Amino acid sequence: MTVAATVETIAIIPARGGSKGVPGKNVARVGGIPLIARAVRAALSSGVIDLVVVSTDDAVIASAARTAGAQVVERPAEISGDTASSESALLHALDTLAADGIAPRVTAFLQATSPFIPSDALRDAVAAVRDGRADSAFSARKSYEFVWRRDADGAAAAIAHDAAHRPRRQDRDPHFVETGAFYVFTTAGFRAARHRFFGRTEIVEVPEATAIEIDDPGQLRAAQALAPLVDPPEPLAARVVVTDFDGVHTDDTAWVDAAGTEHVRVSRSDGMGVALLRRAGVPVLILSTEQNAVVRARAEKLQVEVIHGVDDKASVLRQWAADRGVDLAETAYLGNDVNDLAAMALVGWPVAVADARPDVLAAARVVLARDGGDGAVRELADRVLAAR
Repeated sequence: MTVAATVETIAIIPARGGSKGVPGKNVARVGGIPLIARAVRAALSSGVIDLVVVSTDDAVIASAARTAGAQVVERPAEISGDTASSESALLHALDTLAADGIAPRVTAFLQATSPFIPSDALRDAVAAVRDGRADSAFSARKSYEFVWRRDADGAAAAIAHDAAHRPRRQDRDPHFVETGAFYVFTTAGFRAARHRFFGRTEIVEVPEATAIEIDDPGQLRAAQALAPLVDPPEPLAARVVVTDFDGVHTDDTAWVDAAGTEHVRVSRSDGMGVALLRRAGVPVLILSTEQNAVVRARAEKLQVEVIHGVDDKASVLRQWAADRGVDLAETAYLGNDVNDLAAMALVGWPVAVADARPDVLAAARVVLARDGGDGAVRELADRVLAAR
């Protein structure tokens, strides 16, 4: 493992491959980005983490982690099962790093199942521990909820409030609920306590909108729906553009004449967008399921590559990229329907037109403001060029 000479603060992200509630959970995509990559990016974006380490037993997770910028520690099978604690993975990772001469003073423990880890709050937590104001700190959301439990007889019993007294929200002191996003602590204190809470523990408040934790398919769908509202805008830094045709270059309608010939409406603005990409040296490919002369004719007009009559877009895209030395992590794929999902899952920049199917909108890293056939390709082109 090669790292910088001085490592004061590290982030460790334990990520098993054997999730039962959501198979492949740690590489499931939210906002078009695998959960493990989102956690790595949050740590790096904080600006206070010297090294990000992912502890995993899974090759797919490891690959996604490395692509996102993390180092990987291979997690032994004996601490990778359903009953293994996060603490065991953290201690193993710290021991592995120590064997390489890496002894951080501060450790941040991040969970990939929290898709919206606020980097600024993580920065505050690290500062609190680094400065000696706290021995440990964790993310929590403010709550004014009235919490209840069932007693031994099954009757409702109030927790931490008087059921006979219902003060207004503004007259109550808040409680704080762990979000699970991050925990930060002194490494020496954690090794001694073998637990994430010890000494003086500080609460670091995070927005309620970011506090979702993914443990089942419903929570995953909720996070995917929330991503466009929570994720900050970012430059669309793709070096290659691949698009579907129907529903992207067109509005997904067609006219059929008496001879059975199809006609579609396209946007001249989209055509200019493609021309601008070509002039900037950005490779463009149209990849379409439809075997139709109109697709080839439009590609010839735009002077771009086309592959059409394709059932398995993902396999064709993977082979096309390999043949041309294209890095799919730096590729944008613009789609609108469910037959685009497998190809979108391969690229670093899955993009959806505004009127795409719900599954496609959920899978996208970027959702455009324009509909298919109404300037969506031009919008994508403008954003790619603006990021160059």
